[in-house]
Amino acid sequence: LVNAEARKVKARTCICTVCRNYSVRLHTCLHCVFFGCQSPDNHMIQHIQNTGHILAVELNYGTVYCSKCSDYIYDSDIDQLCKQVELQIVHKQHCVSRQPAAYVAWEPSQAEIDLLRQNPKRRKLEPGSSVGLRGLYNLGNTCFMNCILQALVHTPVLRDYFLSDSHKCYSDAIQSQCVVCELGNLFQQFYSGLAIPHVPFKFLHLVWMHARHLAGYEQQDAHEFFISAIDVLHHHCGGQTPTVTHPGHCTCIIDQIFAGRLQSDVTCQSCGGISTTVDPFRDISLDLAPHSVINRTSTPVETPDIQIDNGSPASSTNSGETLVASVPSTLYECLERFTQPENLGSESKIRCVKCRSYRESTKRLTVKKLPIVICFHLKRFEHSMRSRKISNFIQFPTELDMTSYMARSSSSSDNRYSLFAVVNHSGSLHNGHYTCYIRPQQDQWFKCDDHWITKALPEHVLASEGYLLFYHKKVLEYN
Repeated sequence: LVNAEARKVKARTCICTVCRNYSVRLHTCLHCVFFGCQSPDNHMIQHIQNTGHILAVELNYGTVYCSKCSDYIYDSDIDQLCKQVELQIVHKQHCVSRQPAAYVAWEPSQAEIDLLRQNPKRRKLEPGSSVGLRGLYNLGNTCFMNCILQALVHTPVLRDYFLSDSHKCYSDAIQSQCVVCELGNLFQQFYSGLAIPHVPFKFLHLVWMHARHLAGYEQQDAHEFFISAIDVLHHHCGGQTPTVTHPGHCTCIIDQIFAGRLQSDVTCQSCGGISTTVDPFRDISLDLAPHSVINRTSTPVETPDIQIDNGSPASSTNSGETLVASVPSTLYECLERFTQPENLGSESKIRCVKCRSYRESTKRLTVKKLPIVICFHLKRFEHSMRSRKISNFIQFPTELDMTSYMARSSSSSDNRYSLFAVVNHSGSLHNGHYTCYIRPQQDQWFKCDDHWITKALPEHVLASEGYLLFYHKKVLEYN
């Protein structure tokens, strides 16, 4: 590596050696005194190809680029060295111990109070403001992560929690390995006022560490990433695992926002006895596949097999009953299908407590407790004998009322929700791209396509295909 004198030269000349311009993604060579930008000509890559040098460092975030791998690499020794340097800088600037400081709630000093009174003007979200809008670089098939991060950052209650410095780190490891701390850092980055795209490499690395099945640069499912990220955040918040007797009673901020409870009522068809169980949920998956329903005619008729709209045959019986494949077309129809009673059949008999024997029964799901933010997962990827993507258009509203799908024992009085984020998938089952729409303010929608942020109209949002739908409760109820 370069000597001490060369490092001094580098510190004084942090501009591209070729074009003499400052770049957002400026790199420095670890073998000589050279700075290269990622302009259309990519002067850093040209330097590596001409000299045969191998390693370069991206100056904003300290990531190491390897020309042999043609990719950014992670090295534990370099990471440890960076942590040591950071601690040394903190020690010199603040003269404090290198051990992480205990959490102390912030209270303004008299000098700060005087300063606030002298400057009463505050930053606030004016109509048309771009505060909080920031793109995310794609780190190699990470569009699925970028969409989920955009949805989380623009979740109102979660935003208020982190921007008010309410997080207290419960991680057993050092704070640099806490996913919740890194999510808090993302909120700081988004609301810092910077417009340049952010590189979420650290959040990706931490998720890889705690959810190994997501590690690697293969395209992942956005819904699976959302569930895994929420679960990791829950555990790093000091969340408790729900039990049978106390389902969904965790008090961590993640479960306070995203966790609800589903009630399952199993009714015996012989005696009418009802067995009820309550289970926690963090999202609701809605089936889009055709379901067969019986269409009864007044007189028996014989009709040849015909094709219906979705390509599935409709078969007829001698009694005049025709099996028709029903396909939902709206979110309300999906919810009605989700909460309608299901006949478990003779092969899935359940032991009835009253009858003291196994009986045929029906099962119905309803919502016992609604979360503050509810995520609907439209099951567009079908993995069965014929794997495919279901691209049917599902109409969804901007304002949703969940009253019709609540359990009778529910105590919730206001069940209205507003749409604030939509994740979309374009492409096929095995290859595609994720984008999302977010609503940072009332009636202001933006499309997030990795590092590109563009304005969108409400009709564009409602006309999109829809894969994950995020709704926020309009009225918060406090116990």
